Amino acid sequence: MATFLYKLGRLAFRRRHFVALIWVALLTLAGVGAASAPTAGSTSFSIPGTEAQKAFDLLEQRFPGMSADGATARVVFKAPAGHKVTDAATKATVEKTVNELATGSEVGSVADPYKGHAVSKDGTIAYASVKYKVSGMELKDTSRDALKSAAQHARDTGLTVEVGGDALTAAPETGATEVIGIGIAAVVLVITFGSLLAAGLPLLTAIIGVGIGVSSITALASTLDLGSTTSTLASMIGLAVGIDYALFIVSRYRAELAEGRTREEAAGRAVGTAGSAVVFAGLTVLIALVGLSVVNIPMLTKMGIAAAGTVAIAVLIALTMIPALLGYAGRRIKPAGEKSKLLGGGRAKDKNPAASGKPNMGTRWASFVVRRPVAVLLLGVVGLGAAAVPAASLELGLPDDGSQPVSTTQRRAYDLLSEGFGPGFNGPLMVVVDGKGAGAPGKAFDKVAAEIKGMKDVAAVVRSKPNDAGDTATITVVPASKPSSTQTEDLVHAIRDKGADITADTGAEVLVTGSTAMNIDVSQKLNDALVPYLVLVVGLAFLLLIVVFRSILVPLKAALGFLLSVLAALGAVVAVFQWGWLSGLMGVEQTGPVMSMMPIFMVGVVFGLAMDYEVFLVTRMREAYVHGEKPSQAVVTGFRYGARVVTAAAVIMIAVFSGFIGSSESMVKMIGFGLAVAVFFDAFVVRMALVPAVLALLGKRAWWLPKWLDRALPNVDVEGEGLRAADEAGHGDKELVRA
Repeated sequence: MATFLYKLGRLAFRRRHFVALIWVALLTLAGVGAASAPTAGSTSFSIPGTEAQKAFDLLEQRFPGMSADGATARVVFKAPAGHKVTDAATKATVEKTVNELATGSEVGSVADPYKGHAVSKDGTIAYASVKYKVSGMELKDTSRDALKSAAQHARDTGLTVEVGGDALTAAPETGATEVIGIGIAAVVLVITFGSLLAAGLPLLTAIIGVGIGVSSITALASTLDLGSTTSTLASMIGLAVGIDYALFIVSRYRAELAEGRTREEAAGRAVGTAGSAVVFAGLTVLIALVGLSVVNIPMLTKMGIAAAGTVAIAVLIALTMIPALLGYAGRRIKPAGEKSKLLGGGRAKDKNPAASGKPNMGTRWASFVVRRPVAVLLLGVVGLGAAAVPAASLELGLPDDGSQPVSTTQRRAYDLLSEGFGPGFNGPLMVVVDGKGAGAPGKAFDKVAAEIKGMKDVAAVVRSKPNDAGDTATITVVPASKPSSTQTEDLVHAIRDKGADITADTGAEVLVTGSTAMNIDVSQKLNDALVPYLVLVVGLAFLLLIVVFRSILVPLKAALGFLLSVLAALGAVVAVFQWGWLSGLMGVEQTGPVMSMMPIFMVGVVFGLAMDYEVFLVTRMREAYVHGEKPSQAVVTGFRYGARVVTAAAVIMIAVFSGFIGSSESMVKMIGFGLAVAVFFDAFVVRMALVPAVLALLGKRAWWLPKWLDRALPNVDVEGEGLRAADEAGHGDKELVRA
């Protein structure tokens, strides 16, 4: 592989005009496609194989015009102090608002609060339920604007009016912190390279790659039903890995220049060696992201595949566009150890770690760890273990309006409904009774309603009229506890258990659905999928790393280190978002359960990113070991060349992920924080401390591989041994002269 990538790098360097033209054309094409594509909302939400989804599907069949999964909105009215919503003037305003709400083209029905018994006992709060024909993901912006406008007209009369429900679902706003993250990345690159131009190349190529990826997602959003969160995730991961991959190749290019190679030869060797590590690091990220499809949640599958596509683009750009831009830059990119004149350089300083007599920081740190591996190993493991302790209290759930910031109308509507009707009113359960197999459907409906009324934690039970065929009915159950509570989850399971007994007695099937039940089912599905996903992703990446490192213990050590870092990161997420530690600093206005998909998502993404640092750092050690150095010295050599760059890459990735903490969307905020913390733990504790300590303890055994397996595995030559052999045979730069 190194030889192929070497040739590719030299070709891109020589044919830079052609390579640049191709990428600019792709960016333009994706941009035009995004600009001309129809506007798409968030992705539709379906969870195959769950009871809640089965009930929704049944309602679609038995109640064709019901739009069981249609968007809902609750417009909540509160009378001024000393007044009631039943007063004549207030009642007239509310009824006028109800009539205004009913005029929308996507509105299915609007329930008048005075006819539907939707007035609180004290008469101060009432609500109008709006049912739409399409889901909240598919609702047009004009319908949302009409909803907000009707609420504002009522506010203008002096009423307190708030709107809740999924009809107000909107694209997340990331805020200025994302730009700050990119700015920090730029500063780190300038410090690392000592050159504005060299620092600008990774940023430029990463932005181009993300531009192509996100524009392609936008262009295909309507056709493939991709939502706004999909592009946010793709830009988050694509930007981080795009900068890192380019950083490693530019850094290796400067090191090759410092060895005295010509610029084209240096570009070829940089792509052949560092580029090989980029390919395999990218493959581990792709495996982790595409592997999300095993969860069988369409939204998560689409997010993973879209992000994987952006990562693939980042790899291709690093292998082709970076050497092309290096060709354009020419002598303005200085060898390692030289700074540009603008930053106070201009004269060579022999800081090439291979030639300098003074060891750099990476060398000193690695030498310290190699001398005291047991102490470093114990300190690192104990520290990560302490950070992981809060993960034992992990509670999972999906966000609802109660987790929104108090400044939003959804959260205020949630609080008003809790005040007027009780906390469980915000998450009613819909019990669907399929009496088609029952001898007497009507009696089965009565039995289900009676059984539920006698259950613990039930505040109210309301029966609805059966369908026209008389074989299906719905029963609305209002829990006594809030939707995200464990009591409500227990109630859902209790109804389902009781439903199994009723089915045995009457033949009628009882299904529990609604947004609260759907959230519970999603959490359970994600929990069940976590172990199979972990086995699949870690297993495939383990096999891949065996091929890369030609070792059994090095990939095993990499996987165990990853588990430590991801558990520690989950502990930090629990401490901030569930317990409320540093919540003010992070902008977390409401603590609560951790998002259900967070563990499986962190496992996937963090594993891919963790293997990046493993590949970049350990391939340098493997390269030194293959070329004759002792195991302990190979560890030091790997840090001598790679520690500075890996540190810069980690700081950049942390900065980019931290930029998303400023998002208005709680899911994006949590993902940004979790990934930033995970990269910190993995890069600076696991890879920088535990990895050299373990390798120092293992010695030559770290690189042990059974002979039969060594013969069976393909030789991918990540270390560039083929290039070194060609160089020793008299090729290399001489070949360049002939070219």
